[in-house]
Amino acid sequence: MGLAWQQGPLAPHSIGRFLTPEPLPERLLFAERLRRRMRVRFSGEWIAESEDVILLHEPGRYPVAYFPLGAVEHGVLEASQLTTRHRELGTTTWYTVHGKDHKTPRAAWQHTELPAYAEEFEGRVAFAWRAMDAFYEEDERILGHAADAYHRIDIRDSSRHLDVRDGDRVVANTRRPVVLYESGFAPRWYVPRADIDEDALTPVEGQTFCPYKGLADYYAIGGTEGAAWSYRHAYDEVRRVNDLVSFEPDRIAVHLDGTRLELEPGQAVIPHGADRGLDVAEVENR
Repeated sequence: MGLAWQQGPLAPHSIGRFLTPEPLPERLLFAERLRRRMRVRFSGEWIAESEDVILLHEPGRYPVAYFPLGAVEHGVLEASQLTTRHRELGTTTWYTVHGKDHKTPRAAWQHTELPAYAEEFEGRVAFAWRAMDAFYEEDERILGHAADAYHRIDIRDSSRHLDVRDGDRVVANTRRPVVLYESGFAPRWYVPRADIDEDALTPVEGQTFCPYKGLADYYAIGGTEGAAWSYRHAYDEVRRVNDLVSFEPDRIAVHLDGTRLELEPGQAVIPHGADRGLDVAEVENR
């Protein structure tokens, strides 16, 4: 998902490579200005607001927003005795965050002994995403993590032949699949419900949340759990796959133009937990 997550260029399992004569360091961190006004809400109050936010892209992690200390409301941060060490950014001091009604320990941090090459993080603090009530860009809540400008989704109609089988049973057969290309992921193929034997799909308990697409519902096929999923209330940005069904090629036989698809290395989806206080209605109505 984006620059440093999943199989992006700075991720541990990138599918591409930098064309350089010498090997790059094992880990590359990338920092840049967000260039958007970002706000943080905690205990029912705004505790930080800035147009001068720096994003840290760290391999294998979602981007993290760092605010100038001057953009944080007075009395919100209380330094604790806890310190840890970041392998590239040095000593990290942790804060308890105070709000109107309660306080949360280890809810913010600051790198306090920065190396010279990371000077842009001097005097900046980051807030633990799920410890806060919510993060906003302008007046719109941002879900999941700070927005990654390098994350992209493209959706294309196709006339290729896609069929899905559970043993001898044809679960889906279509010549009008929709393919979703997402940064850091292999293509995902979605099928209209009219081309699916829906009696083969058994809804199962549990949903996962994608900050870019919404809540996913899951289905079992035969005795195989999680063999298919659908965004039944997909966000407007990806409405072309709304209520279509995609099938997991490592759990069910999916053939594209006669070739069986396989889950590519590094493509296992890591479910994203919902933000603090986020309910299903808010996700679906985004």
